[in-house]
Amino acid sequence: MAEKRKTAITPTREQDYPEWYQQVIRAAELAEISPVRGCMVIKPWGWGIWENMQRVLDGMFKATGHENAYFPLFIPMSFLEKEAEHVEGFAKECAVVTHHRLEPGPDGGLVPAGRLEEPLIVRPTSETIIGAMYAQWVQSYRDLPILINQWANVVRWELRTRLFLRTAEFLWQEGHTAHATEQEAREETALMLDVYADFAENWMAMPVIKGEKTAGERFPGAISTLSIEAMMQDRKALQAGTSHFLGQNFSKAQEIKFQDQHGQEVYAWTTSWGVSTRLVGALVMTHSDDDGLILPPKLAPKHVVVLPIYRNDQERSDVLAYCNRLAAQLNDAKFSGGAVHAWIDDRDLRGGEKNWQHIKKGVPLRVEVGPRDIAKNGVFLARRDTSEKRGLDREEFVQTVGNLLDDMQDGLYRRALALRESNTRPIDDLDDFRQYFTPKNEERPEIHGGFALCHWAEDPAVDQILKDLKVTIRCIPSAAEAEPGTCIFTGKPSAGRAVFAKAY
Repeated sequence: MAEKRKTAITPTREQDYPEWYQQVIRAAELAEISPVRGCMVIKPWGWGIWENMQRVLDGMFKATGHENAYFPLFIPMSFLEKEAEHVEGFAKECAVVTHHRLEPGPDGGLVPAGRLEEPLIVRPTSETIIGAMYAQWVQSYRDLPILINQWANVVRWELRTRLFLRTAEFLWQEGHTAHATEQEAREETALMLDVYADFAENWMAMPVIKGEKTAGERFPGAISTLSIEAMMQDRKALQAGTSHFLGQNFSKAQEIKFQDQHGQEVYAWTTSWGVSTRLVGALVMTHSDDDGLILPPKLAPKHVVVLPIYRNDQERSDVLAYCNRLAAQLNDAKFSGGAVHAWIDDRDLRGGEKNWQHIKKGVPLRVEVGPRDIAKNGVFLARRDTSEKRGLDREEFVQTVGNLLDDMQDGLYRRALALRESNTRPIDDLDDFRQYFTPKNEERPEIHGGFALCHWAEDPAVDQILKDLKVTIRCIPSAAEAEPGTCIFTGKPSAGRAVFAKAY
């Protein structure tokens, strides 16, 4: 029997997917656990990925008419109390500030002093504080629409945390808009979901399903929640972005009203939508392998690392001169509407060690240059996505590097789509459903299940069955055709199929 190839990441995905995920993040130097419970430190390589995500999304928001602003981190508790369903949805996750100063304590430490007249909630989301400002800004239909986004941090006091996917503090953007009509607000909700889907598929190389959440899965206080759902390599779903039609619920709670064209006083129609640093976790789980991170080139902080190889000072001088010319040529090349980003790694480390560091960090292309390559005016190229290695003429490489990166981007999308399609199936029998989502080993569950497309009907009995199996309804796909049938859980009539999966 042939020996199994050693991998850079231990355990592998098949052996222990959750631990593999944590080890990829550590090996790629994306982030690490901070001294503050439930919070993370995002390291430069991880921040470079998030920075690229911000840059692209920010451009997409502005192209659809939105502007950036900033609102307070602290929200008076009375603001949340105005919208009962909203506060109920977030109450258990709120961090609360009750004092405004510290004083020396009897034992030499510090104790909180100066109790606030009203407790302040550390922002879990901003509908209430932004709504209070919109109420001041909106007087007439001429003041609408308001199309604002903010980049911010939020705090939700999670008990079980996982880097990027679920932390007590995380970074995100939240869009908040106000409109004169219901139709405008619903169009805005759908438009922003399309923006998220475009970003996920064309930048993250991550295929998604667009759809509407069921009543039990909606954002607290929303009339309708739309989401994009992606399949990770362990076949679980990850909600990668949401867009909420809030109707007039928040407007009525916060008095966002105006005079319409007929002089009537009416309430505005509002929306909110957001994505967060959980997208970095989605990127890790969608593309990476047992040697570490794999990045879609469009979001990689750097595209090409040039690795000089030499044995003495004379070779070093010649090789570095060649590498500098090559890096300059590469940085003048174009990719995805911008420049290729290349750099030379001339650190005093063994070549094998440097090479593996860049493999684990997911740098798309590694180029080795030694005296033999210089003699042939060539390079030795390695692709991170396929592990393909080959010698190549330097000029050919420089001229085709953009096409090569495009090919990698497309290939990662196709690979992720193939995984989803091969692990998605309609299920019309409850026993088959249970079997699909039940692991062979309950103590240490193996990778199992996937996406199930099933008929269903709203009923508390459905909720209990799903809870027992740790399965959720991800969404009702917007692209699905009408298909009347019978709910596999209750036997009631069903208007169509929904996507069911285990999820993060």
